[in-house]
Amino acid sequence: MTSTIKVLLAEDQSMVREALAALLGLEDDIEVVAQVARGDQVLAAVGAHGVDVALLDIEMPGCTGIEAAAQVHREFPRVKLVVLTTFGRPGYLRSAMEAGADAFLVKDAPAAQLAEAIRKVLAGERVIDPTLAAAALAEGANPLTEREREVLRAAADGSTNAELAKSLHLSQGTVRNYLSTAIQKLAVRNRAEAVRIAREKGWL
Repeated sequence: MTSTIKVLLAEDQSMVREALAALLGLEDDIEVVAQVARGDQVLAAVGAHGVDVALLDIEMPGCTGIEAAAQVHREFPRVKLVVLTTFGRPGYLRSAMEAGADAFLVKDAPAAQLAEAIRKVLAGERVIDPTLAAAALAEGANPLTEREREVLRAAADGSTNAELAKSLHLSQGTVRNYLSTAIQKLAVRNRAEAVRIAREKGWL
């Protein structure tokens, strides 16, 4: 490849981010031009550095890597998006693809594999970790509606129905109905279990 691929790294753990940057820096055709530690810093960094490929960790403060991917995809559609995860949660794969991701890989993949994925997405290919893809197919679709997910996310901090109703601008009865439906769909006993299971599957 004649030109250097400009890469953005978004990862909140500095040791992981710096290690990834160092390893990718060993590749002749890849240059890490920007590093950020927060999801809400991604969009500005992509715009400021003329990035070709953005590597995004899922779990970051500010906003998730998936939310950041959706923002970049909307504002800079030519930029390729590689989502990295330490979690083998199949729901994340689906969410990442819906957000416009071109690749979905586990963070501990060998650096050479990551570098190859960067080259492939730039060439127009889609790269998905085969283990994660198999798990996503086995898991099936997310049974929760967007509103049920919204209520469960809000309930994760232990808020009462009254507090949820106020923050979500819903009636307490409506909040109760959404929680009850989500609990039934996930076959659990209470909202705390519903939040835990939905998070484990990457459905929130």
